[in-house]
Amino acid sequence: MTIPDCHQAHPLLSAAIDGELDPAAQAALDRHLAGCDDCRKALEEQKAFRDTLRSVLTRHQAPDGLHARLMASLPEEKPQPTVSSRPRRRWSHGAWAGSALALAASIVLFVSVPSHQDEMTRELVAAHVRSLMPGHLIDVPSSDQHTVKPWFNGRVDLSPPVPDLSEAGFPLLGGRLDYIEERPSAVLVYGRRQHRINLFVWPEPGRDRAVGQTQRNGYTVLSWRQGDIAYAAVSDLAAEELADFRRLWQGKAQEGP
Repeated sequence: MTIPDCHQAHPLLSAAIDGELDPAAQAALDRHLAGCDDCRKALEEQKAFRDTLRSVLTRHQAPDGLHARLMASLPEEKPQPTVSSRPRRRWSHGAWAGSALALAASIVLFVSVPSHQDEMTRELVAAHVRSLMPGHLIDVPSSDQHTVKPWFNGRVDLSPPVPDLSEAGFPLLGGRLDYIEERPSAVLVYGRRQHRINLFVWPEPGRDRAVGQTQRNGYTVLSWRQGDIAYAAVSDLAAEELADFRRLWQGKAQEGP
């Protein structure tokens, strides 16, 4: 088996990372990688992305007492008549196996379905980490708010405010399009020394919501909703600095152009 070009090699990279290629395909890919710098670089980037996601994703453990509550909720099999006058509760092998399977399924369901807030935080942090990979941070690089703001026209169903915070030490770097909960989101990118701040903005009708703060794997997420628009600022900045950014941004945004 031979791999003549990068076009055929790229679809095999993710399978190679997961060890899913058969020996012949793996050997052919290795021969191609030995002479192709671009594919080797793409392979390393995919490995780094996988490792980053593994560091971001977390397991959810069932709380104490769940096992006891689930066992208590299972129906008991009626006792079989015996020669003894004292009734005894007996579990047939089939009933026990069925109950055990139900218990296992309940625990798996509980553990594998995090709360909406947990899922949103995970998605925002993953999008932030993904943006830090080479070539993913900015679609429209500009420090001019009058360039960044109109770029979103026709790409998202809103026109986000783009205040200039350079004098406060948070220069505008540009903007990009991302997806949160399978919906397009405008993302404003600001800087703070060597750090990056992603401010996600997307339509979300509902009541105004006060600022909430969550932490995940060293990243801080500040989220709030105002006027049918949801906002979320994500960064590895100290929580206090990110809170300062949020207050400055919201204050300038309310002032208007």
